[in-house]
Amino acid sequence: MPMPFDDATRRKIERRCAGFVRRDAGAPTTPLKRAAVALVLAPHPETDTTALLLTLRAARLRSHGGQWALPGGRCEAGETPVEAGLRELAEELGLSLAPDAVLGLLDDYPTRSGYLITPVIVWAADGRTLRPNPDEVASVHRIGLDAVMADDAFDFTAIPESTRRVVRFHAREGVIHAPTAALIYQFREVLAGRDTRVHELEQPVFAWK
Repeated sequence: MPMPFDDATRRKIERRCAGFVRRDAGAPTTPLKRAAVALVLAPHPETDTTALLLTLRAARLRSHGGQWALPGGRCEAGETPVEAGLRELAEELGLSLAPDAVLGLLDDYPTRSGYLITPVIVWAADGRTLRPNPDEVASVHRIGLDAVMADDAFDFTAIPESTRRVVRFHAREGVIHAPTAALIYQFREVLAGRDTRVHELEQPVFAWK
């Protein structure tokens, strides 16, 4: 069922996030490069329901060009994941949010390409109007939370290169793979009140570089 974009929905999601205990919070220093992405909850302009913002990266980008992604990037020196996620959101989509827009954090996710991603969940009250940066973003899509919560939204498959399960998110826009699919899957599980870990979910080989 679609969720209206209103204070009641925000409070519900914030409560779910507050009840989620992150895995290995405060873990020792990792050799992986730190990065952050924003899971942005914004209104759908036609239905005024709550949607998740998904981007298609510009094809000319050196890393992961043409792939589905959440707004985000590498943490700069001295920058927290929350600061990095909000900065990247402003740079990629022209959406400037204050720290009080943050509803919570999900588990850090290690990628095959050498990053440890911290997902930052944010509520974009002014998210009806976006200004995508064409140097980084080819297009922006709004995925209703009802689509994320659908029983058939996610599936798991295997690849010969790994013993780990590969997670896939079947959106209207196409099949979305990890790391993006893994992060959205954990967010779906948090919304459902389940503490489901995703750090062992695999990425397709094309995302390993």
